[in-house]
Amino acid sequence: MSTTIETPDRSQPCAYCDAEIFDHDPICVRDCTAECGSPLYFCNAACLATYIDEEGLTTGDACEWSP
Repeated sequence: MSTTIETPDRSQPCAYCDAEIFDHDPICVRDCTAECGSPLYFCNAACLATYIDEEGLTTGDACEWSP
């Protein structure tokens, strides 16, 4: 399965802070384990990292590790 992404509008808001993404350093994220849903756009890595933390998106998604 392949996915194509079109360049978003210049006024596309950040999925986290609502700032226009192209005023910053934009990042596009798409969850392709859920049938490649609509992409989310973030204005920078800080907004993406905060969104991941607040949504708990890493919980249970890492390999098991035992010291």
